Amino acid sequence: MTESEFWLFLELSRAGRQIPVVSGYVDSNDESVQKAGKYIGGHSVLFKGHDKLPINVIHDMGGLLLARQTSHKAKEAILIILAHHPTVEALDILKRYNQNPDPALKYMAYFALDECLMWNE
Repeated sequence: MTESEFWLFLELSRAGRQIPVVSGYVDSNDESVQKAGKYIGGHSVLFKGHDKLPINVIHDMGGLLLARQTSHKAKEAILIILAHHPTVEALDILKRYNQNPDPALKYMAYFALDECLMWNE
């Protein structure tokens, strides 16, 4: 899967299948609070059935996540989707990414792994 194919997949998956998400405003100068708020806001990429994606799609997303040339915006969306996929495959990808995350996505990677651990309990 290329990054362009990922965006097309996401657009088609969300068409008419968006799920309600919580949104809000983060009023803090604390960088960690702002990053947590960004992670929570990123849940808007989720769609009905995001937790039932086939394993081959999860592996394709993992490949994009681990590729250095993939944009941060795409990686943010992938992190959110993988965080909500209750499989050992998604969990393993997130563990691997957290060993050497993009510096700008370190907090998001941490939150995604933590959330995936919860879904996999």
